[in-house]
Amino acid sequence: MYSPRMPSPTRKMKNTGTGLRAAAALLAAAALTPALTGCANVDTTAPSTVRSAPASPAAAFGSVDCRKAKCIALTFDAGPSEHSARLLDILKDKQVPATFFLLGKRHIEKYPELVRRMAAEGHEVAGHTWTHKILTRSEPEEIREELERPNAEIERLTGRRPTLVRPPQGRTDDTVHEICRELGLAEVLWSVTAKDYKTNDSALITQRVLAQSSRDGIILLHDIYDGTVPAVPGIIDALKERGYVFVTVPQLLAPGKAEPGKVYRP
Repeated sequence: MYSPRMPSPTRKMKNTGTGLRAAAALLAAAALTPALTGCANVDTTAPSTVRSAPASPAAAFGSVDCRKAKCIALTFDAGPSEHSARLLDILKDKQVPATFFLLGKRHIEKYPELVRRMAAEGHEVAGHTWTHKILTRSEPEEIREELERPNAEIERLTGRRPTLVRPPQGRTDDTVHEICRELGLAEVLWSVTAKDYKTNDSALITQRVLAQSSRDGIILLHDIYDGTVPAVPGIIDALKERGYVFVTVPQLLAPGKAEPGKVYRP
C-alpha cells in the first residue's frame, strides 16, 4: 500500500492531565486509521466471519486455532528489498510467520532467492502487482497483467501459485473483484498501518502499530523502508506480551478459506 504522496517503491500528571493525554492518544490513533481510498463502499469480510463456517472433522489448519487464540497477522508490502534478508532472520529467530505481498518489477526479479526463502521458511507469499499500478485506474487487460505477472514468477520460484493479492493503496472496485475471481485471487486489506512510508523513526513505527492492534488485526508494514525492519522485533515482543499469536493471513481465516473475488479486512 502506498499513499499518493509516498515515494516510489523503486527508489506523569494529575487526573485531568492524564485524561487529556488519553484523549490525545485516542485522537492520534484515529488519525492513523487507514483510509482505503477508492474502496469506501466495498463489501469486506472479516476473518471471524470466515472462521464461523463449520469445519469438517478432518480439517487441518495448522497448530493455531484463531477461534480460540488471540491472533494477529503481520504483513509486508512491496518487497523483497535489501532489508528483507534481515527481516527473515528476525522472523525466524522470533518464530513468527508473516504474509508477504510482493512487487514484481525490480523486486521479485531482483531478489528471487529471497522469494524462495520466504516460501521455504513457511511464510505466505502473494502478489502486490508487477509495477504498483493503481488497478482502479487501469483497463481490464492491464489489471490482469499486473496481477498475473508476479504470480507467475512466484509460482516459478516457489512451486506454489498465490491465492491472495493486496491491491496497491487498497484501491479496488467491481472490475478488480471480477478479474480477481477469474484468476483465483482473494483481496486482502488491513486494519493497522504505521504509515512507515512517512517516517524512518522505528520507535514511532512501533508505537503506531501497538496503538492500533487488536484481535484478528492485519498489520501493514513495508520492508522496503529503512525504519521498518528495525521496529519489527519490538513490535513482536510487545504483542506477544499482550497475548497475541502471530499467524499468516490464511491461518487467520482457518478453518475457512479466502474465496476468490472477495475482499478481506478485519
